[in-house]
Amino acid sequence: MDAPALVATKTRLSALIDGLAERLVDVSHAIHAHPELCFEERYAHDLLTDELEAAGLEVTRHAYGLETAFEARAGSGDGPTVVVCCEYDALPGVGHACGHNIIAAAGLGAGVAAAALADELGGRVRVLGTPAEEGGAGKVLLAEAGAFDGVDAAMMIHPADADLATMTAITTAFLTVEYHGVAAHAAAFPELGRNALDAAVLGYVNVAALRQHIGPRQRVHGIFTAAGQARNVVPDHAATEWMVRTGRLDELDELKSRVLAALEAGAAATGCTSEHRWTSRDYADLVDNQPLLDLYRANSAGLGRPLAGPESSLDAVVGSTDMGNVSHLVPSIHPMVRVAPAGVSIHSHAFAAHAASAAGDAAALHGAKAMAFTIADLWAEPTSIGRVRQAFSDGS
Repeated sequence: MDAPALVATKTRLSALIDGLAERLVDVSHAIHAHPELCFEERYAHDLLTDELEAAGLEVTRHAYGLETAFEARAGSGDGPTVVVCCEYDALPGVGHACGHNIIAAAGLGAGVAAAALADELGGRVRVLGTPAEEGGAGKVLLAEAGAFDGVDAAMMIHPADADLATMTAITTAFLTVEYHGVAAHAAAFPELGRNALDAAVLGYVNVAALRQHIGPRQRVHGIFTAAGQARNVVPDHAATEWMVRTGRLDELDELKSRVLAALEAGAAATGCTSEHRWTSRDYADLVDNQPLLDLYRANSAGLGRPLAGPESSLDAVVGSTDMGNVSHLVPSIHPMVRVAPAGVSIHSHAFAAHAASAAGDAAALHGAKAMAFTIADLWAEPTSIGRVRQAFSDGS
């Protein structure tokens, strides 16, 4: 496709998304108003699949063995198959403070618009509903079930406090540790007790000491989830939950071992016992496909949002995502779209409010257009997908 024809195609895609704008904003606000935790996203699942079916896509509900996953397909040509990922789970206590309602609306818009031109352009698009990003590794489970088989590229956008080319996505492992002691009257017979809360506290302190001697891109943080039930009873049970993070996947096992040793030492010091569970699949680091990211970057800038990073010091969003695992399987991107003023942290009540604001609505529509335009680039120009594939093969 020559340049004028591609410009005309993107103009049509933009008009399609403008026509969907009111509905996309309604979907974003509805998901925001009904926050659902990982693997419980039934409202969002039904809302999004209803919209995709109404748009004429071939929809599979409860896809790949996950109740709240879905897949919608369009296109029948031999061109590239592109997956647009939707996330829609919320966080305990702070709701959609990660703005997954915006991710869902943007993915819906990009997928529906691209689907309308898929047969004409000879490409194929899948809109993949990916539950449980916040600790459930939904995309990892989907990948293991074959959701990314035969896929040429995958993409999604993520809200932030700036327009960024990428985020610093580090690896994550999820750990639960339970401590078991012996209950006793805390005043009359303390010598008969073995304090599981003391074991947990000592384990926490050990991890705090460990933090002084880990790498600059390594993180360990956790909470107490059980700490006794009565002040005058020696606690015989306590529990903590942890996230262990490293910059690269090949560093993760070593840090996991060090953290676990620190936590188990609390039990040894108090005469208690402990048991642990790694509660989810490990999250991998994110490897952006540079040719694919270059296409998205140009489209975002053309729509009025030039992207900072990764060369910019503004690229300071650090976290983890199961999109990292996808990026090791197929060429992928995960750009950030400004929703809130600079300095407003994701996973905060303030960010949750911005996720349902006019700025959040604009971000969803921008993300939909930028992703749809990038899909058109891949379908319209064989050399584009060739560069994407070659960079992935080269590991860049």
